Amino acid sequence: MASSEELLINVTPRETRVAVVESGLLQELHIERSSKRGVLGNIYKGRVQRVMPGMQAAFVDVGLERAAFLHASDIVQAGSAPFTAESVPSERRVPPLITSLVHEGQEIIVQVVKDPIGSKGARLTTEISIPSRYLVLIPDSQTVGVSSRIEDEQERQRLKQLVQDRADRSGYGYIVRTNAEGVEAGFIEQDIDYLGRAIEMLRQRAKHAGIGECLFDDLSLPMRAVRDMLHARVATVQIDSREMFDKVQLFARQLMPELADRIQ
Repeated sequence: MASSEELLINVTPRETRVAVVESGLLQELHIERSSKRGVLGNIYKGRVQRVMPGMQAAFVDVGLERAAFLHASDIVQAGSAPFTAESVPSERRVPPLITSLVHEGQEIIVQVVKDPIGSKGARLTTEISIPSRYLVLIPDSQTVGVSSRIEDEQERQRLKQLVQDRADRSGYGYIVRTNAEGVEAGFIEQDIDYLGRAIEMLRQRAKHAGIGECLFDDLSLPMRAVRDMLHARVATVQIDSREMFDKVQLFARQLMPELADRIQ
């Protein structure tokens, strides 16, 4: 039986709306206002401006209005290239001295964990994470965790084993999100493939990016909708903005090539 589900994306200067329609009936409606979007989750190539031993922290230029704040406890490992499996676990209770971790002028890949507010700059971490619908990829780890909200032990083991098999081959760690509960293995596999393409694209950008360049930004609503809702049962994604259509189609071609032709 042919699919009757579709995504409708309506773009205006102030807000974007995404509707999920099935058999002509509205099932879900999502709205994002452009004024509410921050930089939380964005990944930047930055440069250490100042190291503050008394604060156990450093200020990093990531191209924002104010320098961002990086505490020693949020640095994965001293002096190593980002995305390596040998990184020191973030659970370490007592971080080493900030002066042994970074130095002024050092280039560094960081992710925003708290938006700027008032006179304070953004807060950063070097422990990069990239989310998908059912998983979070942790490049600097090799462990697989399962959300504590999934309580059924048999389901926890099923999901962990499913993801662990791929984690062993990729060398990356994953966190299984709550909404993965009961999801078919094929959808989890799609997410793993998506995340693999995403981290590879980020790696390539990092090689050539300038200081302050955003390597990976938190996805806008249309991108998240395509990432999370475009699957085999969705017949089409219809977008009423040429500019957004071009962006979404490029995104899909890079990260979900098998479904990109459904975007109109």
